[in-house]
Amino acid sequence: MIITDLPLAGAKRIEMEPKGDARGFFARSFCSREFGDAGLATHFVQMNTSLTRQVGTIRGLHFQRPPAAEVKMVRCLVGAVFDVIVDLRAGSPTYGRWCAETLTAENRRMIYIPAGFAHGFQTLLPETELLYLHDTHYAPGHEGGLFYADKSVAIDWPLPAAGLSERDAALPPLSKLEPIAQ
Repeated sequence: MIITDLPLAGAKRIEMEPKGDARGFFARSFCSREFGDAGLATHFVQMNTSLTRQVGTIRGLHFQRPPAAEVKMVRCLVGAVFDVIVDLRAGSPTYGRWCAETLTAENRRMIYIPAGFAHGFQTLLPETELLYLHDTHYAPGHEGGLFYADKSVAIDWPLPAAGLSERDAALPPLSKLEPIAQ
């Protein structure tokens, strides 16, 4: 695996190194030893899948607060997404900044999202399916969100927004959120 730093501290791009022949390939997408050596979470307790049918759909930006703040690892299995994270960590020098990775079924990239980040995505292809690994269990009483079109964060979404849920459309701007304690 190739683990590369993203512009926001602690966030990583993870790329597999396929070993192949005429039949196809084999590649590791997780190794606790390599993750541990890189200072990443090595214990995941929940795996989720999302399917989004319409191009341009934005889901998010979601997060969990302590004591249920979670590390996520996200991979696109079918289709493609513009995957976005926003640093919400109290005292972080990159608080309120965002970065994005294009995750596709073809590039097989993953994004490692530390605790204290909001996460969301926009679909670039129809019938897009994502796989998520979480290092802690979902805790509804600790969930939060950030409005996808907050002008102070200024995410440069590649397509016009579509398919937004009522919940996501009503999420607060950054100025109304408490930073996430670390």
